[in-house]
Amino acid sequence: MTTAQILSRARQEKRTVLTEIEAKQILGEAGINCTSTVLATTKAEAVVLSEEIGYPVVLKISSVDITHKSDSGGVKVNLANKEAVEQAYDAIMTSCRAYAPEAEIEGVAVQGMAKVGTEIIMGMIKDASFGPVVMFGLGGVLVEVLKDVSFRIVPIDKADAEDMTSEIQGKKLLAGYRGQDPADVPCLQDMLVKLSDFVNETPGIEEIDMNPVFAYKDGAVVVDARIILSA
Repeated sequence: MTTAQILSRARQEKRTVLTEIEAKQILGEAGINCTSTVLATTKAEAVVLSEEIGYPVVLKISSVDITHKSDSGGVKVNLANKEAVEQAYDAIMTSCRAYAPEAEIEGVAVQGMAKVGTEIIMGMIKDASFGPVVMFGLGGVLVEVLKDVSFRIVPIDKADAEDMTSEIQGKKLLAGYRGQDPADVPCLQDMLVKLSDFVNETPGIEEIDMNPVFAYKDGAVVVDARIILSA
């Protein structure tokens, strides 16, 4: 599906939250590298897709009504074989139905287990005064603890992206701290510009959250993504 088709379908269904699969399809169309993520509506389909993708895999609940997937027991990682996938599927469904009995569940998202890199957060929020602003910072739990993020008003260019990546306090981690691989900072900057371009060209987006983005020494990939449309 194209971005226009995904957005149109969400509007027709009178929803403002996109599924992770929809969000990654849209970001991928904007030129942003995301983990390949596909929908399984049954346990058997989850197994088939896992074997096509290749173990280990991750299963995540796919429901626009469950935004906090981990809190609901809706995420199972590092599943190494068919039996693990079957058990994970059952556990996710049981846990999520108990957590949110009214939630509409379309199935599980199946994706390959991404190699861990430096955790980054990127996104866009609407500021009441300035409109859309893009955000960059260290991801994972660090973003909640340190609030180490930089912001720029959309649209941004390459120089803005360079400033954003260099002004966070944790920039040493991007350079490769204590034997860690350095992050591919030019790739991250390119992703920020593409994100800004997408937001600038696509009205009706309220919020984008890409967390974590795993940055490697050669490239980066969006592991989880959320897009919220304007009401």
